[in-house]
Amino acid sequence: MNPATRVVHPIEHESFRRLRARLDTSRFPPLTRAVVERVIHSAADLEYADDLVMDEGALRNAHAALHAGAPVVVDVEMVAAGITRRETVCQLKDAVAGPGLTRSAHAVRLAYEQVGPGALWVIGCAPTALEELLTLDAVPALVIGLPVGFVGAAESKAALRESGLPAVSNVSEKGGSAVAAAALNALLYHHPTEQHPSAHNSTEHPTEKEKS
Repeated sequence: MNPATRVVHPIEHESFRRLRARLDTSRFPPLTRAVVERVIHSAADLEYADDLVMDEGALRNAHAALHAGAPVVVDVEMVAAGITRRETVCQLKDAVAGPGLTRSAHAVRLAYEQVGPGALWVIGCAPTALEELLTLDAVPALVIGLPVGFVGAAESKAALRESGLPAVSNVSEKGGSAVAAAALNALLYHHPTEQHPSAHNSTEHPTEKEKS
């Protein structure tokens, strides 16, 4: 997909105008800003501006990999449904739970067997899927780890940050399929020449600092 050819509906234009009127996102570097805004847009939740954690350099590398055709793996079909302009891999329907292994974790194993290293992984539902990915030598281009829930979600995202893998995560328990898909779409839709006039050139998101 060529981001420059995407036609944006007037409602989306107005939604982003209102978002920017309520929140100054110009402090973020370009790709970080794109992810932050699209995640907020998907959830109507301005708190994500301070909850998300990502690195601009990692996003640049992931953007290049994505537009060069790297596979995109998702944990559930709801994430896949939100990524409408790119084929995705989801093995949940073929996965089977076993002793000490959830169905979502098995789906990650099956997907890795299919795509190998260098994929973009988008996890928005199951913390166990993210936990399983961290046990593999997946060498991802990016892990969008935004599972939601009161059990294991925040912990799995903290483990993702501690792993040192290129990632988009958030500190709180919130997340979900819609926001995970939105983060991937931000990279998919972003044109390399897009730059807010007052955006700085820092490579690190301000929320990259330790928060827990």
